[in-house]
Amino acid sequence: MDMTILGNSLGTWAVAVFAGVISFFLFCYAVKLVDKYLSMLLERRPSAVTGLILDLVRQINVYFIFLLALLIGSSFLNLPARLSKIISVLVILFLLFQIGLWGDKVISYWLNIKIKKKVTEDPSTATMLSAFGFMGKLLFWGIIVLIGLENMGIDVTTLIAGLGIGGIAVALAAQNILSDLFASWSIVLDKPFLVGDFIVIDDFSGNVEHIGLKTTRIRSLTGEQVVISNSDLLKCRIRNYKRMYERRVVFTFGVDFETPTERLKEIPNVVKGVIASMEGTRFDRAHFASYGSYSLNFEVVYYVLSADYNLYMDIQQKINLSLLEEFKKMGVALAYPVQTIYVAGMKPVSVSVEGLEKIEPKRG
Repeated sequence: MDMTILGNSLGTWAVAVFAGVISFFLFCYAVKLVDKYLSMLLERRPSAVTGLILDLVRQINVYFIFLLALLIGSSFLNLPARLSKIISVLVILFLLFQIGLWGDKVISYWLNIKIKKKVTEDPSTATMLSAFGFMGKLLFWGIIVLIGLENMGIDVTTLIAGLGIGGIAVALAAQNILSDLFASWSIVLDKPFLVGDFIVIDDFSGNVEHIGLKTTRIRSLTGEQVVISNSDLLKCRIRNYKRMYERRVVFTFGVDFETPTERLKEIPNVVKGVIASMEGTRFDRAHFASYGSYSLNFEVVYYVLSADYNLYMDIQQKINLSLLEEFKKMGVALAYPVQTIYVAGMKPVSVSVEGLEKIEPKRG
């Protein structure tokens, strides 16, 4: 009498095990062979597509190969329906997981190509693609999970309805996270700023390094990284200096009260000539604006035809030095804080410098 296990003879089991083991090693060998061939091909002819296929081959999970071999071996056996169902479900689940890994890799590959093309041309599109890529992966894995649950015999329709009710509770419990998530979408779609822009928010200023789903990271001028939640960010008034096409500059200076009226009339034209001679500027106006406590104050407005702050400071320095030279030629003195005190009831005393020089200090 032949010995049977689960309704199959030992000979049948031997054939099934042999078929499964041979299948496993053949699959593993085939994967290594393809990996080696694609690696050699990539070295000889570098190609993004070849690199992608090589990455997909290397993504093949060993457990998936094992289950495929198990399925092939079990096909030689007459197993109970329940056990056959379990093996089939496991193979399908691992197949879905393998498809998920491949799909995730393909989405990342497509995103990297698009982002590399757009990051220099249009950083906003690169940011939007990153956000869409994340949502695309989330949707893709969600579909994979639903298909897997369906194959496990779970009623997906009822599950989705239950998740809808539970989702409301989760949304209420995670209001701040969801508000930041929606704020990130507002930033991506409305584009108040982009990665690389120099922005000022309240007391913070710096270059935008990263726009995430929950926070935006800014590298400040002093070197540290400032992390601000997206919802808080949209509540602030944002000044985006990257989008400044020209810089309006207002500066003032004061001259001495003793400056003659004729010289005061000449100063606006002198200032205009100095600024007009500077490349990359546009003169607007220069006026004798007000009387100060110790000076006659002039106000000057001009434009630097660039958003570059260093260029603006270079131009302002040249203007300041040129004005100093022109004022020296005109005999106009810049004012400095001074006070004149008048004492009532006292006669002015004249002091001679020569007389003071003749007075010898007493030696005691």
